[in-house]
Amino acid sequence: MRYSNVVLRLGLPKGRMQEGVFRLLANSGLPVRSDERGYRPVVGAASKDLAFEAKILKPQNIVEMLDAGSRDIGFAGADWVRELGADLVELLDTGMDRVRLVAAAPEALLAGSSLPASGPGGRPLVVASEYETVTKEWMSHNAPGARFVRSYGATEVFPPEDADVIVDNTATGSTLRANGLRIVDLLLESSTRLYASRSAMADPARRAAAETFVLLVASVLEARRRVMIEVNVGAGKLAALTAGLPCLRAPTVSPLHGGEAFAVRVAAPRESLPDLIPEIKRLGGSDIVVTEISQLVP
Repeated sequence: MRYSNVVLRLGLPKGRMQEGVFRLLANSGLPVRSDERGYRPVVGAASKDLAFEAKILKPQNIVEMLDAGSRDIGFAGADWVRELGADLVELLDTGMDRVRLVAAAPEALLAGSSLPASGPGGRPLVVASEYETVTKEWMSHNAPGARFVRSYGATEVFPPEDADVIVDNTATGSTLRANGLRIVDLLLESSTRLYASRSAMADPARRAAAETFVLLVASVLEARRRVMIEVNVGAGKLAALTAGLPCLRAPTVSPLHGGEAFAVRVAAPRESLPDLIPEIKRLGGSDIVVTEISQLVP
């Protein structure tokens, strides 16, 4: 399916997600060009057939516009898709900006590691959050009778005077600890993901264009997880070495001059390097070279 006449309506996130998404697109051959006050950036296409009409929006608005069908694809957090109850198609989990949505409370309020049935003086507990839907669902099971207060940012400063409990997202928990709060429950885990509208996926041309976009972005994410290892090995140790190498399918093996040794190349998981390099040496490998990969399409 060709899509040369399709212009994908792309939602790009403001805030903490923006830097990572823009860098991901640049590495995919799709640099984003925008001035500081511009909300309609130009996304440079790697292919003349792949065109975009992009807009920079808050992730919550991207979710709503995808759900309404006014955007075709866009980046947003899984937490806001859940909160807004949007019926979207998840195309790709980038794994970036991982956060947990948690309930937290001041240490002095807790009875051991559990929330009390009521607040100070026997009044109902007060729970503050930006996430009204998810929080009220959690409250119905964990704090029945509690009162919900909507926050608009800086939720961690509500306790203890203005709320007893908060539901907020956290990456490391350091902000919560700095404000004297302790996590009492995990509601969900989230990350930056690429979503599509149902209407875009129902259109064959838009679906094909979106799948090409996913292919380009996913190739960068896969490359970030791996490195290229090149190693020389004698003919007598080739079988043992290649059997011990992690790879996508099979190592690339090329004979060296004279046929008595071989060059072996493999895209290996980056996290395996501390154990893999010594193992390659033990198996007889030499002249080991490790290089970065910019894009990798399995």
